[in-house]
Amino acid sequence: MRIGLLGTGPWAEMAHAPALSEHSGLDFVGVWGRRPEAAKALADRYGTRAYDDVDALLVDVEAVAVALPPAVQAELAVRAARAGRHLLLDKPLATTVEQGRAVVDAVREAGVASVVFFTSRFVTDTEAWITEQAAAGGWFTGRAAWLGSLFGSDSSSPFADSPWRQEKGALWDVGPHALSVLLPVLGDARRVAAAAPGPGDTVHLVLDHAGGASSTLTLSLSAPSAAAGATVELRGETGVAVLPDSTEGAVTALLHAADALIDAAATGRPHPCDAAFALRVTEILTEAEASLDRTAD
Repeated sequence: MRIGLLGTGPWAEMAHAPALSEHSGLDFVGVWGRRPEAAKALADRYGTRAYDDVDALLVDVEAVAVALPPAVQAELAVRAARAGRHLLLDKPLATTVEQGRAVVDAVREAGVASVVFFTSRFVTDTEAWITEQAAAGGWFTGRAAWLGSLFGSDSSSPFADSPWRQEKGALWDVGPHALSVLLPVLGDARRVAAAAPGPGDTVHLVLDHAGGASSTLTLSLSAPSAAAGATVELRGETGVAVLPDSTEGAVTALLHAADALIDAAATGRPHPCDAAFALRVTEILTEAEASLDRTAD
């Protein structure tokens, strides 16, 4: 599959470009970015072509991988889908329901495949655990804590200067990760029952799930580095289940996501983490954000 990369930031450098270059089933055709000099530097590093014009790249590929802020991603994803290109997107799909729905509509109308890179869902041990717990059923409650130190006083992360992360915070950055693990096990969130702020950009959510369980989420990018990490715990009829640790990194997970895109494009079967699922995550986060705004008022 001929694929191009849209984006040249830290995530494109650290995950997308290495994975697209390494994957044996992909022909990494080229890179487009909003900064032409960055696109050229990244393309040169991986022996591919830098494009000044995104439409020229779309002509030369069958698919695009996107590593751009969500609002920019959504606009270009619609453009790429309408050009008949399959989509390997990042989370969050968009930060408004309207933009997310536009992507889903474009994917459906064009009949292209879409996979959204909820990182945890493409980690082998995590996905196996999710499948096992979903099959077990009978869950009473779930608890997820997704704590990053991006905005902590001891942070040196290259993502700390990201304007969209500074504006939208942990709810939109790590919230999708937590939801991508909880929703397939506990069922869709029927409502955000409560939302409250914590220190920094920390938020606490309570969700009511279609399967009858409730869950609590603590999300932050402001934790001290010593406190950072992700945990998910489920309690129910079969006892207690805890999300296992994994040593797989982002590049390996992205290789699995590329496998999923190739399979969805070849078979026509939607992947569980397609644009429609990502839209549902956007809807839940939008509801949570509105609840937080009401609390602030």
